[in-house]
Parts: sequence; C-alpha cells; structure tokens
Amino acid sequence: MTGSIRFAALGLDHRHIYGMAANLMAEGAAFAGWWTEGEPETLPGFRKRFPDVPARDRDALLSDPEIDLVLIAAVPADRADFAIAAMRAGKDVMSDKPGCITLGQLDALKRTQAETGRIWSVDFSERFEVPAMTRAAELVADGAIGRVVQTTGLGPHRLNAATRPGWFFERERYGGILTDIASHQVDQFLFLTGATEAEVMRAHVANYANPAHPGLQDFGEIVLQAEGAHGYIRVDWYTPDALPTWGDGRLTILGTEGYIELRKYVDVGGAAGTDHLILVNGDRCEKIDAGDAGLPYFARLCADIRDRTETAIPQAHAFKAMELAIRAQNMAEGTA
Repeated sequence: MTGSIRFAALGLDHRHIYGMAANLMAEGAAFAGWWTEGEPETLPGFRKRFPDVPARDRDALLSDPEIDLVLIAAVPADRADFAIAAMRAGKDVMSDKPGCITLGQLDALKRTQAETGRIWSVDFSERFEVPAMTRAAELVADGAIGRVVQTTGLGPHRLNAATRPGWFFERERYGGILTDIASHQVDQFLFLTGATEAEVMRAHVANYANPAHPGLQDFGEIVLQAEGAHGYIRVDWYTPDALPTWGDGRLTILGTEGYIELRKYVDVGGAAGTDHLILVNGDRCEKIDAGDAGLPYFARLCADIRDRTETAIPQAHAFKAMELAIRAQNMAEGTA
C-alpha cells in the first residue's frame, strides 16, 4: 500500500518541493521530517503548507530506518551529493530537476545507484505534475496520432528577479538554462518518441535581456535527433507580467497520422483554466479539457519503492534525460 511509504526532504531551496511533497501525501505517503541549510526564502511557504511536519537533523533523517524515500530540492549544484548520501544510507531518492548539473556528478550518481540498487528518480514536473501530459501519453500509446516523429517543446518562465535567491544567478550553482529548464523538454522528447538514445545536433544559450545578472542565461534552445525522431526545444525567462501565470508552456507532438498540442498552464485568448489539449487526426479535430487525467507518477513511484520496479520512470531514462541536457549545455558553452 502507498500509505506505508514514509519520506523526508533534504533541501527546500526550490518551490518545487511543495508539489513533490503534496502529491506524495495525496497518495497516502507520510511526511516524516525535513532538513534544509540556512533559511531559504521558500521556508515560510513550506511551513504554511506543512505545519505539522517536524524539522529534524540531517543525519537523523538519513539514519532513520522507517524512512523509505528522500526528496531533494536543494540548490541544484548540491543535489547530486545529497542523493548519493541518501542512497548510501539505504534510501530511494526523488530529486527536483535538474537532478545534477555536471557529467561528473551524473557518473557518480550512476555508480552509486548501481552499487546500492536504490531508485534515483527525477520529478520532471512539466510532465509528472501536468494532467494534460497524462492524457497526451494515453493518446500516443493508443496510436491516436500514429508514430511520433517530432516534438516541439516551449518552456517560457517568469523571471521575478527581485525575489530570486543569489544562487539563481550563479551559473556554477544553478547549472545553466539548458541543464535546468530544458531537462523537462528533453525528458518529454525521449518519453514521447520512445527513444533510448539521442544526439544533440545544436545548442545555444544567451543573456539577451539581463545585463545586470551576467551569470544568468535567459534564453536557450536545443535541436535533438534520434532514430526516426527529431526534437526542438526553446526555453527562456521572458514571460511578460500581463500573463496570468508563470509561463505559457506548450508542447506539440507530431505523429505520422496526426498531432497533439498542449497548452499546459494557460490558453491565451481561449478557454479559462489549465491543461488544454488539442487533438487532430483522421477522425477527430477537437479541443479536450484534460484537467481530470490525473498524475500517476507519484502512485507509481510509491509502488516502485515497495515492489522494486521501474513503472514511474525507468532508471536509464532518468539518467539519459539529464545526460542530454548537460551535453547540450556544454555544447552551447563550448565545453563539450
């Protein structure tokens, strides 16, 4: 039963911890405690959402035999070390994205995972916390658009520079815009096309609009190619203030017999709400409200922890998504 799963959090530096924890609790998992370094600006919001969850010593959480899973939403540069410590302590891991920011960290995670047999999962929230992605995956699996041959993933974000912590603007701590944001779209490309290998054909990063923050990359793009499949990714920090949400995230999935477009968080000039899905194929041309499609990742991860399976996200897929994002980052910066 998912209710038998107990989890802790190490690092609360990113607001993604709110969804990571809340969605596990919705599946019956118990939040046993948390630790974070210093006083991140996310802490008041965290305490408001989880007032009954105790702060505990980091080593005490890692040594607690009743804790099965550790959530990690620390500064991106620190996530790999925390995950390695958790796996060596016998815990499975759900990391916020990016799960790591260098190929060296990724290699260390692979070695530790192989040695310990623990689960290292990355909560790619733009797939796992978006019901429209659940419905799109069902349609693709049912053959509604034939074989997927291309994805176009757009990941715009609002900067909110005045409220960001210092590490957000330090390249060596957040990992670069492609490692960070674009790992979402790399994950979606691999998942929807079924590719297990892919090549970064082109990658670019820039700071076009924020000279006061030279460590920030505010624009990035990637071109991917796999066997019989292609992908284009664009990410940025340019969401205008008039948009009623943090970003107009979109995904177009092109198949040999149709296409799907997702307008995940807003439909500008269209319907209210989120999770808008457009399906066009030989029989259907319609807009679908996908808000009720559910978020199966969290229940599947709880089952994987119990059964030692890989139904939430295959281990090789998690590693490959982060590898490609980091390789694209390195290519864009000329360090590949």
